[in-house]
Amino acid sequence: MQFAITPDEGTPFYLRLADAIERAIVEGVLKPGDKLPPQRDIAFDLKVTVGTIGRAYQIARERGLTTGEVGRGTYVRQVDIAPEKPAKLSLMPNATADSLPGQETDDAKLDSTSAPLVGQAEVVAGVFAEVLQDSSAKALDYVRGVPASWLEAGAAWLATGGWTPETGNVVPTLGVNAAIQGIIAAASHPGDRIVFEDLSYASVARAATMIGRMPLTVGMDEEGMLPDELDRCAARQHPRMVFVMPAVNNPTGVSMSLRRREEIVSVARRHNLLIIEDNIYGKITPSDIPPIASLAPERTFFVGGLSKSVSAGLRAGWAACPRGQSVRVTVAHNQLTGGRPFLNMEVAARLVLSGMAETVRGKAIAEIAARAAMFDEIFAVTTVGQAAAVPYRWVPLPSPWTSPAFQLAARNQGIRIDGADEYQSVRGDRAHHCVRIGLSAVPERARLATALQTLKGLIDSGSISYVSVA
Repeated sequence: MQFAITPDEGTPFYLRLADAIERAIVEGVLKPGDKLPPQRDIAFDLKVTVGTIGRAYQIARERGLTTGEVGRGTYVRQVDIAPEKPAKLSLMPNATADSLPGQETDDAKLDSTSAPLVGQAEVVAGVFAEVLQDSSAKALDYVRGVPASWLEAGAAWLATGGWTPETGNVVPTLGVNAAIQGIIAAASHPGDRIVFEDLSYASVARAATMIGRMPLTVGMDEEGMLPDELDRCAARQHPRMVFVMPAVNNPTGVSMSLRRREEIVSVARRHNLLIIEDNIYGKITPSDIPPIASLAPERTFFVGGLSKSVSAGLRAGWAACPRGQSVRVTVAHNQLTGGRPFLNMEVAARLVLSGMAETVRGKAIAEIAARAAMFDEIFAVTTVGQAAAVPYRWVPLPSPWTSPAFQLAARNQGIRIDGADEYQSVRGDRAHHCVRIGLSAVPERARLATALQTLKGLIDSGSISYVSVA
């Protein structure tokens, strides 16, 4: 099958192919029920990559022109498009592929792990409406004090592994990142050192650097931070605190055993280290292992929120502090963020206390597990245990791929992923030839499958498929 592709060098090939498919449908060359050629076949005929064809087919699906499933093929839908007004993908004036950070594009967002869409929009919207009706004056004003319900909701949501924090030690925060920065500001001073795992959520270290703290890193294995290396680092560098993600490390996905957690606590007590325990992914990978906060409550700040399991847009989180630290963390958090919006925090509390957040969480876990199974099938790997519900995969790259090169190659195919540099808190000698592929943020499973197939094709074809557009 041949498509009439317009010779316009100023428009990406995949868009011109999508337009050609649309014209063929509008003009009756392709009829409802017709099957489009396999992507590999048409890629060979047109002498382009499979990823380019996949992106064109995806755009055709987004325009409502085709439908299909992985392994079954792509078929023309029953559509109603007037020939004189075919659907078009519009671009903002002067928009380019290299848009500014945070600017929306049509790229597949596999660089995010926000909660998947499982119908929570209607639930959240209903609670927002209730709050605005019940407490309109408070919802439109600054927060004056913290209702007891916010603390109760935080204690309930943070509970894990048989441990529940004391309500009086809970601090509602504008998301987990804000909670962590408030803790760092309240419990350390400019010049203090903070220890991170070799691979970790580097945004914490970068933000801490901006307020004068110094990040250090130590090695890790299949259970996370190595206690012996932390011990040596603490003896030589005298850090103030350590940041860990025992439930699920971001980006590697590894989890700490109870014994490893106990070893970290032992080192922390020996060197009088404070501990920040980030449990943001713990709510979608529930475990019976007690958190570090239950093993060392006198020195551990435990943080969690709704972003990965209910809604990232609510910016709702909580911190459970060692006794006597909650007021300092509250003040530091408010100074850094401007305070907590009543509307968001009240909605979050009602979602938790009513059980609605728990219902959404259950659906999110099931959706992430289904997407993880899709990844495992496409990448021909086997994932067992807790990792089945982790909303990302840490993928080693075969030689000669490097992480930055593969990240750019994926971007050239309209797919955003995170390279290893995003998770290194300091510049080190070791290069990690890996990428993190997020599974939860792309709304449609079909589009995720297409993106994953494209990435697998890039890996299999090697760097011969890499073309720099810089």
